[in-house]
Amino acid sequence: MESEQAILALAALAQSTRMSVFKLLVKYEPDGLAAGDIAKLLAVPQNTMSAHLAVLARAELVMGERKSRSIIYRANLAAFQNLTSFMVEDCCGGRADLCAPVTSCKPERSKRAKVKV
Repeated sequence: MESEQAILALAALAQSTRMSVFKLLVKYEPDGLAAGDIAKLLAVPQNTMSAHLAVLARAELVMGERKSRSIIYRANLAAFQNLTSFMVEDCCGGRADLCAPVTSCKPERSKRAKVKV
């Protein structure tokens, strides 16, 4: 990954709604969500959500696929893995074992609401 792409991705995630969108889409992998459903779940107007999704798509963090009259968005987990790898590639003077488990998933907490981000 190039520095400019990393900066674009980090800038896209440096806004609370876009961060919430990305986290929500990760929860809905691999099926994804329609743009309208994302807007409803996050209580964001659809036109505003379109702008946020466009920023995330330009940063290659989400992918949209047209299905009938809807666009289904999915998190681009490979791009996010590339970003996190880029951020820690020189981790701890080359001792990657000290950075582990940077990309491991946390177990879901039982008290967490189903769609809360």
